[in-house]
Amino acid sequence: MGALTGIRVLDFTRVLAGPLCTMLLGDMGADVIKIEDDVRGDDTRQWGPPWLEKNGQQFSAYYLCVNRNKRSVALNLKSRAGQDTARTLAAHSDILVENFKPGGMRAFGLSYEELRQINPRLVYASITGFGQTGAYSDRPGYDFVIQAMSGLMSITGEVDGAPHKVGVAISDVIAGLFAHSAILAALFHAHRTGEGQHLDIALYDTQIAALVNVASNALVSGETPPRYGNAHASIVPYQPFRAADGEFALAVGNDGQFRQLCALIGHPDWSADPRFATNPARVANRAALVDLLDGVFCARPARAWVDEVLRAGIPAGMVNTVTDMLADPHVASRGLIHVLDGIPMIGHPVGFSGTPTEIRLPPPAHGEHTEEIIRTLRGG
Repeated sequence: MGALTGIRVLDFTRVLAGPLCTMLLGDMGADVIKIEDDVRGDDTRQWGPPWLEKNGQQFSAYYLCVNRNKRSVALNLKSRAGQDTARTLAAHSDILVENFKPGGMRAFGLSYEELRQINPRLVYASITGFGQTGAYSDRPGYDFVIQAMSGLMSITGEVDGAPHKVGVAISDVIAGLFAHSAILAALFHAHRTGEGQHLDIALYDTQIAALVNVASNALVSGETPPRYGNAHASIVPYQPFRAADGEFALAVGNDGQFRQLCALIGHPDWSADPRFATNPARVANRAALVDLLDGVFCARPARAWVDEVLRAGIPAGMVNTVTDMLADPHVASRGLIHVLDGIPMIGHPVGFSGTPTEIRLPPPAHGEHTEEIIRTLRGG
């Protein structure tokens, strides 16, 4: 039995941040009812290729990644009947998650203020680009724009190159994770007090919060953080290095590890060099040290360096492609890849000793459970 068994989630979200949040709740045992437009459904149903064929239907890989453990109900929220069904479901739900623009749910008679009248315990989470209030609250919010505006792109990419986005829609992912944790806290409060609440989660806010030390550096120094490519602003050496046949990642986190590295590569004198003896000195003399290390690492294959460096207790790893990662035996040993009804997916990444997560349901077809759930509401 999952930690959230018996909890019902009404999911009015599409695309990524909201569906990721509600899928995680479903993995923990919650009954997640995905409310979809009766004509087109979730936008990501059309976001392919690649496609997976199942029971004569095409499912996009994008849709599949965040919609397991849900039941799909197709509703026309512009109709009185659709709105009445949604209100009935909300009256019997613990959590509601939506990602319409601010005011969008009010147009359907489904705002927090309206639904709290019929369900005061309801935890109601709104995920938007820029929040329910503020100068930008009426703007649409897409991950790429959020990455640009938040400063994330300005610190991503080559030192002398153009700003770059992260290769995955990370602002959506971060917002979904913040929403998930906030919902659990509000649910605990509701069970303790009987009072629900409205949660205002913005991609912009959560991405800014996720800048962590980089934002803190700017606040403290007043200076604009530069790009470091794949290097680290405050730790050296902490970057990829090119070996004889490819690249590997090396993360020397303290002076002790640096001394071990120098001994391993046959240059113990480097750790005594005043330019490199401490991390602040290595940061100040980054270019000189990296040049020296490049000259050493190019002589042997990447895997040989990784194995030897790891034996010395220094963090290192291969620079994998995604397919390399999927074939990694550690990934298999951790049980991260699951197949349900012929659908491969990445499973829940957290282990629970007492209430393990479970993949019970494959991502649903559009409106697959509409009749079943409406029949249940009518007592049939």
